[in-house]
Amino acid sequence: MTAYAIGHIRPETMNQDILRYIEGIQATMDPFGGRFLVHGREVEAKEGPWPGTVVVIAFPDIERARAWYDSPAYRAILPLRTTHIEGEVILVEGVPAGYDASKTAASLRAAAGL
Repeated sequence: MTAYAIGHIRPETMNQDILRYIEGIQATMDPFGGRFLVHGREVEAKEGPWPGTVVVIAFPDIERARAWYDSPAYRAILPLRTTHIEGEVILVEGVPAGYDASKTAASLRAAAGL
């Protein structure tokens, strides 16, 4: 099942380290089947504040997402970003094809006795 690395990145002042990080990240993702779905786009916040941008990277599965994040190649460039940019990064597994939220709601309703 597809998994995602999602980053909420705060506004930054561009510098050489950030550019080296951006130049090098694709090569760290390629061995794990990672590809950008969203990168550096401004968000349109509909609920609450959202300073900064969002990054979404898709991986074939959660194991490969974890392996990418923990890989020596990615760990080598990570400080180029974290030293200069505030933000959060999460890894999350997607839902299967045909997912129906109403079925989840029914299960939650039954479990809660509502």
